[in-house]
Amino acid sequence: MKNDNAPRVQDIARMANVSTATVSRALSRPDLVSEATRDAVLKAVAEAGYTVNVAARNLRRQRTGSVLALVPNLANPFFSKIIAGINSVLRTRGLTLLVADTEGGPEVHAQMATLAHRSRADGLIVLDGCLPAGILDHPACPPVVQACEWIDGLPGPRVMADNRDGGVLAARHLIDLGHRRIAQLTGPANNPLTIERSRGVREVLAEAGIEGRTDWILEGAFSLSSGQQAAREILAMADRPDAVLCHNDEMACGLMGELQRTGLDVPRDMSVIGFDNIDMAAHVTPGLTTVEQHRTALGVCAAEVLLDLLDGASPPPVTVLPVGLLVRGSTLAR
Repeated sequence: MKNDNAPRVQDIARMANVSTATVSRALSRPDLVSEATRDAVLKAVAEAGYTVNVAARNLRRQRTGSVLALVPNLANPFFSKIIAGINSVLRTRGLTLLVADTEGGPEVHAQMATLAHRSRADGLIVLDGCLPAGILDHPACPPVVQACEWIDGLPGPRVMADNRDGGVLAARHLIDLGHRRIAQLTGPANNPLTIERSRGVREVLAEAGIEGRTDWILEGAFSLSSGQQAAREILAMADRPDAVLCHNDEMACGLMGELQRTGLDVPRDMSVIGFDNIDMAAHVTPGLTTVEQHRTALGVCAAEVLLDLLDGASPPPVTVLPVGLLVRGSTLAR
């Protein structure tokens, strides 16, 4: 630290061996840090002769006290635990969580731009990977954290599950059961989740020497109805698969119900596996084998990353959370 320069918050963080976000919390909200951390920060402040820029702090405190989460479909139960995780963290800082549904076309996107640019929130947590990047990569936009899904080319930190590894786990499970005739029911082709989950599946099929059949790759919309439609398409095939790997649980449940309605037995006639572990997955009959995302943890992590941004810290550009496999009754050995 040069003598002719006034000490900065980064200098205090280095001297106290903490992050800049922790320095900010210790000075503005000391109740949020431990006594030992608070003492270390205050000691560094005294030694360095650090003085808080009161005018800057007051300017920063002219906030709305709210955070806006942009969700692609509020009717989708997948997002409920992510939202709960986000809210649990924001509540500890006295922040209010606002939620907006981004499902729709250009008119809805224009509404999202208005929300984002008019300082109606201190920060954004974006769970929709299909929003135009220009809405969020804009000088009037508050700090942005992308969670679950992401937008290629949009700067800022991302928090996501390991979607590729989820595809790997699902495909290996089916192959370990003896399946070789495996269909996929994906999300929209340009969706980042579809791309990463498909990549994991392709890698495992290639390792096993199984040629992926393009006529057994069906595109859905992450909805129950698209799962039902995919089941009808499979039933119309002269040469059917004996297992379907679905890219989310809603589609898997819709597909499984339609197959059973027409007289097929799941899993004896066809194994079905999902992705996400929404609450419904444990309560359908048979219970749905699925890749589990730890959705509450994802929401907690996204909120913590956003708080670090708001406190002037530099969180990791990408945080990837692990996934696991839950085996239930919808898959069976061949």
